[in-house]
Amino acid sequence: MIEKHIVLEEIDPVAFYGVNNGHLQIIKSLYPKLRIVARDNVIRVLGDSEEMERFEEQIENMRRHVLKYNTLSEEDIIDIVNGQKTKADAVKGVVCYSLSGRPIKSRSENQQRLIDAFEQNDMVFAVGPAGTGKTYLSIALAVRALKEKTAKKIILSRPAVEAGEKLGFLPGDMKEKIDPYLQPLYDALEDMIPAVKLQDMMDKHIIQIAPLAFMRGRTLSDAVVILDEAQNTTPAQIRMFLTRMGWNTKMIITGDMTQIDLPKNQLSGLKEALHILTGIEGIGVVELTKKDIVRHKLVTRIVNAYEAADKETKGN
Repeated sequence: MIEKHIVLEEIDPVAFYGVNNGHLQIIKSLYPKLRIVARDNVIRVLGDSEEMERFEEQIENMRRHVLKYNTLSEEDIIDIVNGQKTKADAVKGVVCYSLSGRPIKSRSENQQRLIDAFEQNDMVFAVGPAGTGKTYLSIALAVRALKEKTAKKIILSRPAVEAGEKLGFLPGDMKEKIDPYLQPLYDALEDMIPAVKLQDMMDKHIIQIAPLAFMRGRTLSDAVVILDEAQNTTPAQIRMFLTRMGWNTKMIITGDMTQIDLPKNQLSGLKEALHILTGIEGIGVVELTKKDIVRHKLVTRIVNAYEAADKETKGN
């Protein structure tokens, strides 16, 4: 008889053990010769060495399943113990999984082009109207890179367009003033990474969220870097951002040319960058359209209505 302690690293123990330890009870029933006790993220096992070795291998397979898919079901446990593929393994083209186990993958031809461009280039521009999944899919690609250890950190940035006088009237310290501008990035991350783990990653600076102004002087290496709402950058700002690129870094720059919040006499940095950089080797440009909108069907109708109104205004 031997005893071993197995540590469930990088995953949420609650997802592993199941509601009211339901998964743990199934695991115990599948290994009646072993005495299994779990506490927090540590499983203590007592039993025969040969049975223990098999158990340890299957627990590791289950841990990897949770790490990849953010979920574990009774069927998954039985399939893994029997050496079979789980239902999730059979789904193809998945970037990563949400906390509910929903596969995050391309839902249109242009979204797939964004995924392909990210894999083939070190810098990608993704331009399109609201609701086309630019930001969400970009963050999913970054999360996948982090899980697969092809990147050591994720850096997310946005220009705080009203960072002058109006920002000063907001209550709180600088972080509290800036957070409202960065909330869409938090929302996407919270859908893919458990809250406790996300907070730990942010505390350790594995995931960094900062306004564009905080990028000056930095060299960003071994990272996936995303600049969101880039249509609201000035030419000087986006040039500064693009030149932060270091070794083993991938950049995704997203924007919507129909939602420029800059003063009317100010040229959008994204518009200038696309004009200057399109066609350069290593830089991919993906244009998404209203056909790629994956939000509520009303979003497509709203976009169409505003486009018609803009054409009418120009005509008059």
